[in-house]
Amino acid sequence: MNDIAHNPRYEEIMLAWRRDPEAYWAEAAKGIDWIRPPERIFAPELGPYGRWFVGGEMNTCVNAIDRHVAAGRGDQPALIWDSPMTGRIVKLTYTEMRDRTARVAGALAQLGVRRGDRVVIYMPMVPEAAIAMFACARIGAIHSVVFGGFAAAELAKRIDDATPKVIVSASCGLEPGRVIPYKPLLDAAIAFSSHKPQSCLILQREQVVAPLTPGRDHDFAEAEAAATPHDPVPVLATDPLYILYTSGTTGKPKGVVRDNGGHAVALHNTMRILYGVDPGDVFWAASDIGWVVGHSYIIYAPLLAGCTSIMYEGKPVGTPDPGAFWRVCSQHGVRALFTAPTAFRAIKQQDPEASYLAKYDLSKLETLFLAGERCDPPTAVWAAEKLGIPVVDHWWQTETGWAITAGFKGLGLFPVKPGSGGRASPGFDLQVLNDDGHVLPPGESGNLAVKLPLPPGCAPTLWNNDEGFRNSYIADFPGWYRTGDAGIIDADGDVWIMGRTDDIINVAGHRLSTGSMEEVLASHPDVAECAVVGAKDELKGQVPLGLVVLKAGVSRAPEDIVRELVALVRDRIGPVAAFKDARVVARLPKTRSGKILRGSIRRIADGEAAAPPATIDDPAVLDEIGAVLGRPAA
Repeated sequence: MNDIAHNPRYEEIMLAWRRDPEAYWAEAAKGIDWIRPPERIFAPELGPYGRWFVGGEMNTCVNAIDRHVAAGRGDQPALIWDSPMTGRIVKLTYTEMRDRTARVAGALAQLGVRRGDRVVIYMPMVPEAAIAMFACARIGAIHSVVFGGFAAAELAKRIDDATPKVIVSASCGLEPGRVIPYKPLLDAAIAFSSHKPQSCLILQREQVVAPLTPGRDHDFAEAEAAATPHDPVPVLATDPLYILYTSGTTGKPKGVVRDNGGHAVALHNTMRILYGVDPGDVFWAASDIGWVVGHSYIIYAPLLAGCTSIMYEGKPVGTPDPGAFWRVCSQHGVRALFTAPTAFRAIKQQDPEASYLAKYDLSKLETLFLAGERCDPPTAVWAAEKLGIPVVDHWWQTETGWAITAGFKGLGLFPVKPGSGGRASPGFDLQVLNDDGHVLPPGESGNLAVKLPLPPGCAPTLWNNDEGFRNSYIADFPGWYRTGDAGIIDADGDVWIMGRTDDIINVAGHRLSTGSMEEVLASHPDVAECAVVGAKDELKGQVPLGLVVLKAGVSRAPEDIVRELVALVRDRIGPVAAFKDARVVARLPKTRSGKILRGSIRRIADGEAAAPPATIDDPAVLDEIGAVLGRPAA
């Protein structure tokens, strides 16, 4: 990877956006089909910070599916379902997606769902989940996807907030070595919740056939087969497309709203300039539909751009081996792969020499995109060396729906500094602020914030909670969107994400980034992955605590490795880091999407109760961490 300090195409686009933001987005809006063009590109007086494409009418489902059929590309695969959990691969063409979506939309309408009604989707990674999402968009209903297998109490909170008329679910989900029945969780959630849905559509999977509640529950396949296809319903660009819940600091989920028009325009635009893919290309976001990456880049963006999207029901390792990703890329001719760094750390741990790569032809794979958490440089370098392709780290959030910073494949710009999240995307006036809200010069660490307005595709508000949006994101720095992340913008404009602002620890008055320490630990040849948190200390306020998972096959004594890690941090960051405590653990606690639960680690280290969060992949790991630290997890 060569250092590219300047990129004329990127700079030209950024200049055009800065010179006239409305003209830039008006041009981008030509990429989708409008029933009625917007009356105004941006209305600053509406909502917490303004609304995009006011007065425009369109339909997201039509833009993602129907228009490609009308253009003569109905025989192209729209969605490939690849399920090592079941041993099945199913390809759905754009015509088949249109026809199935229209029927499921008809089934929802038959259950009384109308424009503006909410539908909760509690599904595993199966094609029917995507079809249900598009069916909602087709009739103007608002979907709220909840990660399949979420605890009943957490699902109940989302049911009470969204008040759905219908819930679409499945009999079970599949994990390596186990089947997770969903129906008992759904029934318990409905019992817990104050709001009761009128109906439930249940997809029966052969691994578990769930008993249906008479009068409320309906068989998904039977309802689809019996339904009359439903025509698309025009909606306003400013109408909500979906609600996606993210954790709030108060314990109450925050319902992030995504509108129809801005979302379609922004995501269609990213496929061209950011991911550099064309209609007909195969794009794979190895994520889950329960998270924003799955919404944006499994379901909507690839189909808006006329690509083929892969929906994968499996894991990066263990289904069946560390070559799972290479098999999928080779078998389906993937041009761009998008996943979380944790997936590549898992592959690297199990197969550090990438020996499984030799079994597959990856000649069509051009780019690896990483997001979801900050990618440690050793993992990025390992991936680039083994794959021989650019590794593009980028940074975004549930609230933004697409990348705040990126490397731009379609413009010839890649992040050339491992550990950097790339440069600001057009639409994001990103700056570093001090705690008083003043812009800091390049190279100084502070609060990353975006000058308002946010661009199209970002959340215009929270569900039924404009004031909550203001308090959560705008109140701290008036005129700015507070990302909640700390970082640095260097002299070239590259952005370095150092972690959440509460991951900046204060050691004897020195503000230190746990992300910087994690970089050092991850550079050790025996370390597969790591986490650093700030633990309470009577003398210094906080001191860093490192947890490391070793690569498979490492037989050296853990205490020798720990001594080397402490010396590495002292050498590269300095004694000021006060890094003296590292522990070797078998695994780290993570969410189902692969994010490390650093908050849970910190609470255990501080001797606080660390009840398993709803998003945790395996609660038992907290007890393992507690045992290593000599403190109970709860």
